Amino acid sequence: MAVSDETGPQLPALRTPDLAKTVETIVPDSVLARTDPALFGRAVLQMAQGWISHPGEVSRAASSFAAISARIGAAATGRALRGLSGGTAENDPKAEPVPTSKDGRFKDTTWVENPAYWALRQEYLALVSLLDDLVGAAALDARTEERARMLMGLVGSMVSPTNVLPGNPAALKRAFETGGASVVAGLRNLLDDVATNGGKPRQVDKSGLRVGKELAATPGKVVYRNRLMELVQFEAQTDEVHAIPLLCSPPWINKYYVMDLAPERSLVEWAVQHGHTVFMISYRNPDSSMASTTFADYLELGPAAALDVVCDITGAEKVNLMGLCLGGLMAALLSARAAGRGDDRINSLTMLNTMLDYSEVGPVASFVGPEIVERLETSMQQTGYLPAESMATTFDLLRANDLIFNYIGPNWLEGKAPPAFDILAWNTDSTRMPAAMHSFYLRHFYIDNELSRDQLEIEGERLTLKAVHADTFIVAAENDHIAPWRTSFTSTQLLGGDVTFVLSTAGHIAGVVNPPSPKAKHWVGTVGETGSDAPGPDGWRARSSEVKGSWWETWSTWIGEHGGDMRTPPPVGTERYPVLGDAPGEYVLGEG
Repeated sequence: MAVSDETGPQLPALRTPDLAKTVETIVPDSVLARTDPALFGRAVLQMAQGWISHPGEVSRAASSFAAISARIGAAATGRALRGLSGGTAENDPKAEPVPTSKDGRFKDTTWVENPAYWALRQEYLALVSLLDDLVGAAALDARTEERARMLMGLVGSMVSPTNVLPGNPAALKRAFETGGASVVAGLRNLLDDVATNGGKPRQVDKSGLRVGKELAATPGKVVYRNRLMELVQFEAQTDEVHAIPLLCSPPWINKYYVMDLAPERSLVEWAVQHGHTVFMISYRNPDSSMASTTFADYLELGPAAALDVVCDITGAEKVNLMGLCLGGLMAALLSARAAGRGDDRINSLTMLNTMLDYSEVGPVASFVGPEIVERLETSMQQTGYLPAESMATTFDLLRANDLIFNYIGPNWLEGKAPPAFDILAWNTDSTRMPAAMHSFYLRHFYIDNELSRDQLEIEGERLTLKAVHADTFIVAAENDHIAPWRTSFTSTQLLGGDVTFVLSTAGHIAGVVNPPSPKAKHWVGTVGETGSDAPGPDGWRARSSEVKGSWWETWSTWIGEHGGDMRTPPPVGTERYPVLGDAPGEYVLGEG
């Protein structure tokens, strides 16, 4: 909600001491690193200082809120009077003073039909708008403002009327229907979550979603293991397979089975059923003994080691690489390293929701910056790793309404059990990050963005993306908040080969778990131009083709063309690399 500047003369800005620096001088760094790694406390102090310095802006925001509140009250009274006279809310001649929220917390029809609840919702939305205006009134620098807006958004979510029983009509209805039993069940859920889930409402019921049973269920064997990863070879499900095998490089933030989620929702299963010999890296969940494990170790002991094993087992001279998110980055780095060394084994590259350019990283920027990284490093020195719950909380906060507050009403007020949903089960199966690796990743990619500038060196070897001339298939998701699709698009100008770019619907994970369905659609187009004349992401989208169906189907045709001739399936394991156990292996079961 914009606040007009045409409100009279400006009051002079007041000069105040730097409250944030004063507090941080007093509090030890070790305490700040542990209690406020994201610098939210500093943002609060800087906002307070900004409000003191710009009282006129604060006054205008408050006045605008008061005016809207008065309009809401008048409109609610009108709705009530029409209701008493037999009219309906739809006949209200006054437009709603605050845009209707599409937030699922307000989906109950009472929020529209009942004038009191309608007014409560509108007042809440006006308050959320006021909080946003107050951030603008503080006149913060860009990075602090972004962090402050996220913080005020969290405050707005916390004070939502749907978080308490009187303000949640759906919960009240259920309480009357169950004779109060739902309230008791909700209190039990609340106490259980406080005791066992860090005080956050549980997102998913995982009791019937077991890894190796309902999840990560595609048949296969572990054929290689080192101190960092296991390599799974999935069993063939067709009489013939493509001669060129497919090696999958997953992220090690969470676990690999997002690519092998559940039967009929598994990208791995889809590839196997379409005649590909598929291998999957499964990373170990790090502990303190792996504190010194480096980013170079992840490259060497992960996809580089797996590439050697895949070629040995299959006898193939070339391999198709597929990587998701951070795993896509590693696949690109391996391709660049191989190209620089004259190693031509990589036949094609598929990257899913991957960033190679870190200049515009979206909402994640609020949690990454030089000082934040320093605090994380201080914290990791104590344990040797970044705790799993730290990364999980970061991603939850990026979509707090969807992943936290959306569950308060159903779980704690209505007493319902959380849903049994495979994506959410995977999302809560978090992993730790080794200190040395995580520090390198944040500094050299998020902060310095060295890869896109051809400045990245790993163990003294400079990796250049333009050296990668293998055909590339890039998938991005239009609502991705972790790897924004326009940032993913910049990869098309960094690589040296022919690139096909696909834009899927949904977000970071749902955009990947995208089995064929009547509702699925995506946009596809090649990117042949490079340099200053190349189309930007919006230009590409304007000329791309909309395709009904899942991107899996488009990729299946593309990867089939890059899969080579058909042959009988290779053995599962060899004498040199014998079968070590059944898929999904041991490392994926390591708890976070």
